[in-house]
Amino acid sequence: MFAGVMSSIEDIRKFYARLMAANAASSDPRLEEVFATVPREAFLGPGPWTIVAGSGKVTTPSADPAHIYQNVLVALDADKGINNGEPFLHAMWIGKLAPKPGEAVTHIGAGTGYYSAVLARLVSPRGTVTAFELDGRLAELARKNLEIYGNATVVHGDAVTTPLPPSDIIYVNAGVVAPPVGWLKALRPGGRMIFPWRPSERVPLAVMVTRTEKGFACDPFMRSWFIPCIGASVADLAAKIPTREQAMRSRSIWLTQHKAPDRTATAIFGDVWFSTKDVRAKPGS
Repeated sequence: MFAGVMSSIEDIRKFYARLMAANAASSDPRLEEVFATVPREAFLGPGPWTIVAGSGKVTTPSADPAHIYQNVLVALDADKGINNGEPFLHAMWIGKLAPKPGEAVTHIGAGTGYYSAVLARLVSPRGTVTAFELDGRLAELARKNLEIYGNATVVHGDAVTTPLPPSDIIYVNAGVVAPPVGWLKALRPGGRMIFPWRPSERVPLAVMVTRTEKGFACDPFMRSWFIPCIGASVADLAAKIPTREQAMRSRSIWLTQHKAPDRTATAIFGDVWFSTKDVRAKPGS
């Protein structure tokens, strides 16, 4: 190598973090700082690592962590299709959620805990992260990886059937046909949730939900594909499944126990339905 060309891992992390912050377009300067200081390699197991590239896989030339400070998917369990997630996407989603110190976060589908650690740093001090992971091996790895983050707790369990703690943020990393009622009820006033909405194979969207005084506002904001969430990824026969266009026009989510589906319904899944009505709109607008 030419003199001065080699970079330290700290410099590489800093540049990676700058890219993450730029892609997130967040006004929070802490986002860049956190991505620079949470070591991604600590959550991936020993290298060399398997990188998911298109429909194939590439192995890094060595265990040098410089190889994984890029916008690449790193396999955690190739047989199950589980990876560490696309950093650009997660940085943007986390920036959109705008975690604040002192907030309570529930992370569903935590994997080995990398983005749980990022969230834990962003809600420090006084904030907490409860990280759910259904896969026992990954949950144990996440527990070990997050030991040094005193405000993060790992739950090896089913977030669909287990009551969630009251949450300011719910961060979902598995595709659902609709958010379970328990997830919506766990959101505190002003709370935010991002989840991969997958009402059908042809409609993979990311949705931001905000709990307002009048109900649950929702904003589908980009295409997104995650592995299915076990227990919440299959629609029943009575469901009203939206087209992509209908799904994109959804502006609120309602519980049938509070309001029966009406002509504004774009999708209906048991106890939860989506509507074109915007709960944030002023009367008459």
